[in-house]
Amino acid sequence: MSKNTSSASLATLGDSRLLLVSNRLPVAIKRTAPSTFAFTPGSGGLISGLSGLSKSTEFVWYGWPALELDGEEEKVALREQLAEDCGAVPVYLDGEVGEKYYNGFSNSILWPLIHYHPGEVVFAEEAWVAYQAANREFARVVARDVREGDLIWIHDFHLMLLPAMLREELGPDFNIKIGFFLHTPFPSSEIYRILPVRKEILSGVLHSDLIGGLQTTMRNVTFKNRTVNVGAFPIGIQPERFAQTLSEEGVRKRILELQRTFKRRQVMVGVDRLDYVKGVPQKLKAFEQFLTEHPEYVGKVVLVQVAIPTRGEVEEYQNLRALVNELVGRINGKFGSIEYTPIHFMHQTVSFEELLALYAVSDVCIVASTRDGMNLVSFEYIACQAARHGIMILSEFAGSAESLAGSIIVNPWDTDAMARAMEAAVKMGEEERKERFESMNAYVQNNTSAFWGRSFVKELKRIQTEPESSPWWLRLGGEPSPVKIDWRNYDGGAS
Repeated sequence: MSKNTSSASLATLGDSRLLLVSNRLPVAIKRTAPSTFAFTPGSGGLISGLSGLSKSTEFVWYGWPALELDGEEEKVALREQLAEDCGAVPVYLDGEVGEKYYNGFSNSILWPLIHYHPGEVVFAEEAWVAYQAANREFARVVARDVREGDLIWIHDFHLMLLPAMLREELGPDFNIKIGFFLHTPFPSSEIYRILPVRKEILSGVLHSDLIGGLQTTMRNVTFKNRTVNVGAFPIGIQPERFAQTLSEEGVRKRILELQRTFKRRQVMVGVDRLDYVKGVPQKLKAFEQFLTEHPEYVGKVVLVQVAIPTRGEVEEYQNLRALVNELVGRINGKFGSIEYTPIHFMHQTVSFEELLALYAVSDVCIVASTRDGMNLVSFEYIACQAARHGIMILSEFAGSAESLAGSIIVNPWDTDAMARAMEAAVKMGEEERKERFESMNAYVQNNTSAFWGRSFVKELKRIQTEPESSPWWLRLGGEPSPVKIDWRNYDGGAS
């Protein structure tokens, strides 16, 4: 994405243009006056990941502003300002459609299903209708700008119908290549088959030419007499941004302040959205057990838990916050004193600079997700640990567990094992800490967000120019037979 890029002058990759589509735009939008808007950079793993790609590749970003506008005049004004300032194109959704598409279907049906919480799924027909309507509107808006030979990269579970709908809008003979990337794990067939509209969702995705994920079997799929390429593309961060920010005078001063605050104490840190898949209660229970079994560390080890607010209006999330508050209160009451607070709990969003300072002074970082995508917190922590060589305690259910071989891998459901990992981390000698850090840091520095983006776009481009060749991950060996899907007996799996 680049400034002063409009839909009339889209980015090029050779003879191809790159159009990127996601649920949200990469900026937060605030109305400052009638038909006048201010933009600030958005947050989240997708925006973080694509910020690296934007340094080497231009693209136009399509997304939903999620902002109530007063009539067509404001829509035109926002569209023009986004094109001029951000190289982005808004997709407008009616208020009720947007609410039911986003909170109703995407977050209340697909999100818990993908993260193995089927008990949280309550299928509602009106939410499914809104999901279809929203995906159709995305297809219409993108189709107006598409030209022959374009590359279109669609992101995440909010837009799983879009590949099929976009081909319907353009017609069967229109020459484009569509890539789809899922930033969450894809559930097993036994979980996925719970979804009443499983066939429609999977059919929508399979109209892509390249399907990428963080963890997936690298095998092609035959669908309607065409080959769909499938591959794993692990996402990363921009480590140079972290190094640059850590060197800023204000951040260095904040690091010194935090070091004085936690003087003579080891610091464990957790940074999670307050979501039921992030394992915050499991982490707190393990910390309680660690202090119970090792009273010698009471007063010497603290846990700083940043819990970023999310979906506070939803009952399940309100219940989660109540549980977490209860656990924090119980543990602090049990082990705390006037001089010592075991858990510093921050239910708030913190600035990037404050977050990096906190990472830098921490001896241990804990990610306890019960089901997750890559989880870039683990990469961010490592990028801030050149001086301290902190230890990463990492859930086996986070995507980064397969990449960070130097971390201590745990099952967050095993409280005893989590407590033992905490003990091992605070006891670990400098030589082993350094060895583990160097292993993890090498991965973080080499597998950046820019590398992830370039790899996916390069593969999508290759499919466009070499339709009969094998994908890059299979060129060194024999290609397995493509998986064939039989819709007549479809049960969520493939054979």
